[in-house]
Amino acid sequence: MAEHPVGTVSHYYSKLEVAGIELSGELEVGDTIHILGHTSDFTQTVASIQIEHETVDSAKAGDPIAVKVDERVRVHDQILLVTPD
Repeated sequence: MAEHPVGTVSHYYSKLEVAGIELSGELEVGDTIHILGHTSDFTQTVASIQIEHETVDSAKAGDPIAVKVDERVRVHDQILLVTPD
């Protein structure tokens, strides 16, 4: 499995368990991501993506998105897209 950087965490909303992410690549619902940081290290499937409180199926570089996460993340954690290479 190959991993490619597609963004970084810019915010974490603990009550909602949602990460605000600044994208540097493309991301779609159903993609598998690996969140990696100083104390974060887990993989999950993207169940939904929101841009300004609107649900979308995909997002591109430069989009500020929100994604529900399975575990706590921290600002500056890397978002890596997992691809079956």
